[in-house]
Amino acid sequence: MGSVSYGLKRFNDSLGYLNKANRLLGRLEEEGIANVENIRPVLHAVQLELGNVKTEMGRREEALLNFKKALEIKEMTLGKDSKELGVGYRDLAEAYVSVLNFKGALPFGLKALEVHRKGLGHNSVEVAHDRRILGVIYTGVEEHEKALEQNQLSQRVLKNWGLSSELLRAEIDAANTQIALGKYDEAINTLKGIVQQTEKDSENRALVFISMGKALCHLEKFADSKRCLEIACGILDKKETVSPIEVAEAYCEISMLYENMNEFETAISLLKRTLAILEKQPQEQQSEGGVSTRIGWLLLLKGEVPQAIPYLEDAVEKLKYSFGSRHFGVGYIYNNLGAAYLELDRPQSAAQIFAVAKDILDVSLGPHHADSIETCQNLSKAYSAMGSYTLAIEFQQRVIDAWEGHGPSAEEEPREARHALEELKTKARGTSTNRVPTKALPLPQHSLASRNLQPSIPLTQIQPALSGRLGESIAFALLSHFTV
Repeated sequence: MGSVSYGLKRFNDSLGYLNKANRLLGRLEEEGIANVENIRPVLHAVQLELGNVKTEMGRREEALLNFKKALEIKEMTLGKDSKELGVGYRDLAEAYVSVLNFKGALPFGLKALEVHRKGLGHNSVEVAHDRRILGVIYTGVEEHEKALEQNQLSQRVLKNWGLSSELLRAEIDAANTQIALGKYDEAINTLKGIVQQTEKDSENRALVFISMGKALCHLEKFADSKRCLEIACGILDKKETVSPIEVAEAYCEISMLYENMNEFETAISLLKRTLAILEKQPQEQQSEGGVSTRIGWLLLLKGEVPQAIPYLEDAVEKLKYSFGSRHFGVGYIYNNLGAAYLELDRPQSAAQIFAVAKDILDVSLGPHHADSIETCQNLSKAYSAMGSYTLAIEFQQRVIDAWEGHGPSAEEEPREARHALEELKTKARGTSTNRVPTKALPLPQHSLASRNLQPSIPLTQIQPALSGRLGESIAFALLSHFTV
């Protein structure tokens, strides 16, 4: 029933049936009613299907746990050198990559390579696929030389087998790795050679021009970069109905480049097109949340605060559903939403939202993390704007204590925090100097990068390396690219 409901895209019904099956199997195992060896194949199928359903529902973090359980069952039933087990390791590595958890993916990618290399030899297609995903993983953890090595070894095998389409994607990956290494001219030369192999109006040609635009953007040749991106958009326009997810992913990549060139209007326009595509894909809720977050953030940067709020509010709901209400990404969005409310002179709403953000970030990052401290500072500003100076002073003192805990690495921050505290005390005595800042700014752009989620890897490189079953994850990549 769970599988049939999944096939009919009735995901809530499917989840209900599969959870019931899982409970029944667990009870049979606990009570010793059935032989464990007989239960395991069914339990494996249930865990795998639970992972698939949750992935389709956009609950990828939860799905990861089910895929991991399915692999553990497979390890108990198959020999350690089984080709099928090697594929299982790679699938789990891909699941980690789909949520941009590259460190979690690495050991499984290496296990897959070890199994396939031992059982099938260095020149097998399975080994080439393992190296491809390892290239993506190494790029994600910023070990670009290792990524390039894996890519070149993969290309060699793909060339031997005559797999031209996969070889082309691997060559594009190599150019992107060259960009990550700062070898921009070398990457451009590589891409010039690749573009000759692509068909007119093909997705591969669009990907080549996106990568070329990225390299030119790094070289600050903005006019040339924009021309490349315009060509890519012209191709992608015709592919929206055929490959909606891939096109949405590419639009996100292009919008990031326009943002880097301070072309905010174009970036927002592309993101809105992305959102329109994703809204038709029920399994892409977390991607919708990521795109909405970024639109809201860019609108905040442009000073269009009222227009930003609906996007940020929508993002909170989407990402809470996908990752849970205590995820640090949700905390970042709440912080920016609070900043928006404070900007609109709604300090009471701002204080409520900052308090939620602070609770989330204190738990997920720790109260002494720079971003947790900034959120505490914002909460102090909100109470100050309300005239609640006792609370404002209390939270400002917490800011000072937290910064002082950083020791010599933070000198300027505690000094500024102490100065702000004195200003608050002056205000509380009724002799305001009008020097206490009450504007809460979005967290600095390095915020999520400091969480080790910023991969030097284009979104368009992740999708081709993953199996169709696991799909891609726009949301985390967007969250890692900019302050949420």
